[in-house]
Amino acid sequence: MRFCVAAARCYDRPTESFASGQLVQSLVYLFIVLAGLGVGAAAYFGLTFSPIESFVTAVAFVSVAVSLLERTLRRRTEAHLQRALEDLSRLVSSEAQASAVFGQRLAALDGVDASRRLDALEADVSVLGTVVRQVAEAVADLDAARKHPAHDAAAPAMRPADRLRPAETSVAAPVAADPVLFAATEPEPIIPLEMLQQAIADNRLVFHLQPIVTLPQRKAHGYDLVPRLVLAEGEFADPPDFMPVRGGEAVIRRIERLALEEAVTIARRARTGGQPAPLYVPVSRATLADALTVDKLTSLLEANRAVAGAIVLTLAEADWTVMPAGEKTALAAFVKHGIRLALTDVPSLRLDFAALAGDGVRSVRVDAPAFIAAPERFTDFHSSDVTSYVKRFEIDLVLTGVKTEEQVLLLLEAGVVLVQGLHLAAPGPVRPDLVAERRPVDIPAHRAQA
Repeated sequence: MRFCVAAARCYDRPTESFASGQLVQSLVYLFIVLAGLGVGAAAYFGLTFSPIESFVTAVAFVSVAVSLLERTLRRRTEAHLQRALEDLSRLVSSEAQASAVFGQRLAALDGVDASRRLDALEADVSVLGTVVRQVAEAVADLDAARKHPAHDAAAPAMRPADRLRPAETSVAAPVAADPVLFAATEPEPIIPLEMLQQAIADNRLVFHLQPIVTLPQRKAHGYDLVPRLVLAEGEFADPPDFMPVRGGEAVIRRIERLALEEAVTIARRARTGGQPAPLYVPVSRATLADALTVDKLTSLLEANRAVAGAIVLTLAEADWTVMPAGEKTALAAFVKHGIRLALTDVPSLRLDFAALAGDGVRSVRVDAPAFIAAPERFTDFHSSDVTSYVKRFEIDLVLTGVKTEEQVLLLLEAGVVLVQGLHLAAPGPVRPDLVAERRPVDIPAHRAQA
């Protein structure tokens, strides 16, 4: 009997594998049967029991031994289960405590105003980047002054501290060039001012639409309203060929007023068929500086407030940078009536986009070939992060001047969504049902419907 209990203890070792336990259990039962046979033989030969009595004695011994063995194994199994339940209870208690701590931490994180802290951090980083850039520009000016002392002696002196004062300009606005010097470098238009005035009087000024498309679908996102002149041969002259560079402010104001009136008409008629696409209408300082023209345009927008949200005024970034307070007040009056703004020919994306969004700017345009050739000239971010960064301020980034399919693929890899260029779509006539009844003269039928 002691041998059977010892064999059961050996079988009950937790380190034994399942197969080894089964083997030991079989051996224990075999030993019990052999012991029962030995008891029966001893009773038959030693105690002179009859064969029946000896067999009954052996069976009784085997039954008692098996019962004791099973009872011992059951008790140990129950003890193991009890210990496992205690361990499981401790584990559940630990998990409950960890969940409580985690819930407290989540509640603490939920109470933290992360957006405000991130906005403050972004503003600090923007200011720091601006200061670093201005310091670099000041150092570059000092180096240039050392290399060319004679030239700098003739030019008006500028102290480095003057370049670091942020009170007069926007925090992240780049220093713009002198508009007079900038205008002097622009080429003169091919069509003289007198011929342009005569063409407008002859009603040969038309407005075509050039789409801004989305990538990769290449669906129209909006349209630029492009003024063009109809020539005698049925060809069209683009704005660089006739828009005055110096002088001719009255003609520029007239063209831009006609463009805005045309845009209002198109937006109003397109609204009857659904939501009109944004129309980008050019505007310049010549219009904003004239109080009478601003009053007329404000009255026009006031009478068509329902479609004002579909009109975006495009303004050169160089004009925006040097614009005085009076002209910005005129733009603010337009924005108050629902008009949005877009900056074109942006030389750098190191701008205070939060301030631009507050002024009503909803789009900035960058030259695509220049951006592809040297993106570091425009931004300190990776080219694939620029669009998402600008979009955070609800401002669209548009890459213009796309000329080849290779440029389209490169811009698509950089994450650019909105593009424009002659490779994608050239300016074309507006649908006849969207324009006013005014028709230009001397336009062949095959050119008018091109």
